[in-house]
Amino acid sequence: MEQLKTIGREFAMGSQGAFGQSKEFLDLIKSIGEARSKAEEDRIVLREIETLKSRLSNPNTTKLKLREYIIRLLYVEMLGHDASFGYIHAVKMTHDENLLLKRTGYLAVTLFLNEDHDLIILIVNTIQKDLKSDNYLAVCAALNAACKLINEETIPAILPQVVELLGHQMEAVRKKAVMALHRFHQKSPGSVSHLISNFRRRLSDNDPGVMGAALCPLFDLILAEPDVYKDLVVSLVNILKQVVERKLPKSYDYRQMPAPFIQIKLLKILSLLGSGDKKASEQMYTTVGDIMREIDSTSNIGNAILYECICCVSSLHPNPKLLEAVAEAISKFFKSESHNMKYLGIDALSRLIKIGPEIAEQHQLAVIDCLEDPDDTLKRKTFELLYKMTKSSNVEVIVERMIEYMINISDTHYKAEIASRCVELAEQFAPSHQWFILTMNKVFEHAGDLVNAKVAHNLMRLIAEGFGEDDNAANSLLRSFAVESYLQIMGEPIVPSAFLQLICWVLGEYGTADGKYSASYITGKLCDVAEANASDDVVKAFVATALLKIYSFEIAAGRAVDMLPECKSLIEDMLASHSTILQQHAYELKAVLCLDAQAVKTIMPMDSSCDDIELDKNLSFLDVYVQQALENGAQPYIPENERSGLPIISKILEDQESTTSPALRFEAYELPKPSVAPNGTPSTELVPVSELPYAADIHQPSPAIASASGAGSTELKLRLDGVQRKWGRPTYSSPGPSTSSTDTVNIQHEPTQSNPVSLSDSIARDASYNSGKPGTKISPEKRRLAAWIFGDASKPEDRQLSSNQKVSSKYQNSGKARASRTAAENPSRPPPDLLDMSEPSVAAATVDPFKQFEGLLDLTQDNAPASAAGTSDFMPLFADMPLNAPSDGNNNSMPSAFGRNGYSSNGVEHSAQQFNKGSNLKEALEKDALVRHTGVTPLGQNPNLLKDLLR
Repeated sequence: MEQLKTIGREFAMGSQGAFGQSKEFLDLIKSIGEARSKAEEDRIVLREIETLKSRLSNPNTTKLKLREYIIRLLYVEMLGHDASFGYIHAVKMTHDENLLLKRTGYLAVTLFLNEDHDLIILIVNTIQKDLKSDNYLAVCAALNAACKLINEETIPAILPQVVELLGHQMEAVRKKAVMALHRFHQKSPGSVSHLISNFRRRLSDNDPGVMGAALCPLFDLILAEPDVYKDLVVSLVNILKQVVERKLPKSYDYRQMPAPFIQIKLLKILSLLGSGDKKASEQMYTTVGDIMREIDSTSNIGNAILYECICCVSSLHPNPKLLEAVAEAISKFFKSESHNMKYLGIDALSRLIKIGPEIAEQHQLAVIDCLEDPDDTLKRKTFELLYKMTKSSNVEVIVERMIEYMINISDTHYKAEIASRCVELAEQFAPSHQWFILTMNKVFEHAGDLVNAKVAHNLMRLIAEGFGEDDNAANSLLRSFAVESYLQIMGEPIVPSAFLQLICWVLGEYGTADGKYSASYITGKLCDVAEANASDDVVKAFVATALLKIYSFEIAAGRAVDMLPECKSLIEDMLASHSTILQQHAYELKAVLCLDAQAVKTIMPMDSSCDDIELDKNLSFLDVYVQQALENGAQPYIPENERSGLPIISKILEDQESTTSPALRFEAYELPKPSVAPNGTPSTELVPVSELPYAADIHQPSPAIASASGAGSTELKLRLDGVQRKWGRPTYSSPGPSTSSTDTVNIQHEPTQSNPVSLSDSIARDASYNSGKPGTKISPEKRRLAAWIFGDASKPEDRQLSSNQKVSSKYQNSGKARASRTAAENPSRPPPDLLDMSEPSVAAATVDPFKQFEGLLDLTQDNAPASAAGTSDFMPLFADMPLNAPSDGNNNSMPSAFGRNGYSSNGVEHSAQQFNKGSNLKEALEKDALVRHTGVTPLGQNPNLLKDLLR
């Protein structure tokens, strides 16, 4: 509002000097600008409205005064007040012969009216007349009004005149004619489909502005049908090359960049034409590569062109050289301190992740920095990138980070989106069922009712179906794990309703299945849930169903049912509830408690959640009853698709009832009239209601725009062979076949192949990224997190994150799964021996390691070597153990003589004396060797020698 006031004040001051506006108008602008409140501003505007009403109704008002009043009406309208009483005066002003008044009138009607206004019919004749004017300014004003006010019905009235203006001698008229024709195509594609070839012709116009205006309709047409315009690739590449080589006039430069907006539009069009087309893409490689190499990235407009080049490369057929140039360009974005540039870098990586995943690995540290950046927009964009690059090896870390971010945000819409993405990734890449359950617990706990209801049903199905029918032990462990986790969650103060429904279902089905928890304990927990959610009838209904299952299983097992007092109280409350559903659950529960074990087994079988239910759609079990009713005189059932005559019958009954005295009607209401399909038969189809998908990023294609009829061989194809360049020096191209796409090719056309990035390249990229930030030191935690997410070969095996990120037990499952996969991939490699300290190239010894201890530590051998042939060196195992050296016979303590490798400088015998904890070390080793074969604990003085050695 303040900006609007400032613009109005400047306009009024300028108008007073240029066009002689009155002091009254200037005072109006000044008083509105100095208003201290909205109420004071409204009072000023309302007083002005009353003044304008009286002034406009005066027939003696001069044209210049009338023009001022129309401008004041514009200001009133912009401030949000109704100025419709003056619309007709603006329409009349468009008929004036004075060019200044005419242009003012056109400006006013384009701001006052819309294409469906009643006064539009008065504008059409004026526009037709002005389109034939000799003054090109009047023609331009009429074309501007036509773009805003002409609707689908009035397009044929002025379309021929607009087409004629495409050949006007003034470039401004031709440009506005192209814009008007584009607008007509957007409103009614069918009415201008035969004129699409005019857009092709305008590409070779002498004026670059007309050519740039023609790019906009061509972009819409190519977006709908790119295959029809493949022949324009060479022409558009040549135009882009001329623009880059500064063949256009200097007036088209912006910030020393040649026609940047035309370059961006051309790159957008080329990306559409080259998508999935190798031949077309090869014609663009050289020009796009030259732009990326020579662009000035120090200005915003240069970065905009560079970003558009990256988007173009992401849609073209992959080229290794261009991908390297893209990687360098993205590194420029990440080196910038601006969040906008980093945002462009993340967005560019998101576009390239499918065709060049190694590019994201080159910038892994920059991605981690953006993930930890305080800017929320940048962080969200980074999560979108991680969502696209998730795989089975990094799903745990990425989902955990997404859940942490979901907990800390308050935006419900984005929280629901993050939750749906976590669920989708967990369902697709879960390393184990236990991890999936834990992840779903976190999502339900923190996202609450924002999670799609379908997610809860999928989790129920997973717990019910388990790993399969043949793995009952694993299924039992999975269900027991789910029960234990849900019992812990029930103790929290706030649990979402949707999550409580899931918990009640699982506890009802499997709460007492493994025998770990008694029925009294589970039912007590369920009653606590119902008491804590007394106002939620849905949760109470789930609790009642769970109680019914638990008590049914107890009765079927032959155990006596001992109902807790709180359960009895809950049933009494449900019987007295206003909800008929809760009453029905309570009556069913009471009825089941009175049945015997055999009846309960029949109606409530154990673990029948996965059983297929056979539905008898014909209700054949009612055939006997229906036959008896028909014999007793009942009317036969009329199918729904045969009830077309019922309205006539109901009308006859109404006529009969109208003759009798008025009385109460006790028969049922008449059936609604069926909807009739186009073929004349009543429609019985149900309207499908689509569920909201909980996958995040679904992009719908743009609506198709009708293509030109007969756009094949009849349309003109732009050829630049032998044609003089319009904007450059008067030189001619060779009349031979065009080779513009292959002249001085700096980027070789190589076939698509995988281009993995080596570790050295990744380190070089990281060093390049950090070189732009002096004094920045990469923490080991950040490198470890990057290795986790991007799957670096150098990631540590201990699987630890930073100190503030504790790894839960869920990672152990994925670690075991990966270990099993590694063993499966390398079947020839034997499992590693924990006691094998030899070099990797030496095969593991097959002798008993305890015999090796005996030979190594035998005190009878004279100066036994530290490492004999065929045996392993075990002394490094003792390097970290405390030294408790006994004193010798002279009461002199033995000095510690260990070097860096843990070996004694006096030989192995010296070390053996240091670690001699028992009276006879050899005897103790023999006893421990006996344990290994027999499993009997020795009774000597040192029974825990092996434990001490391997501690």
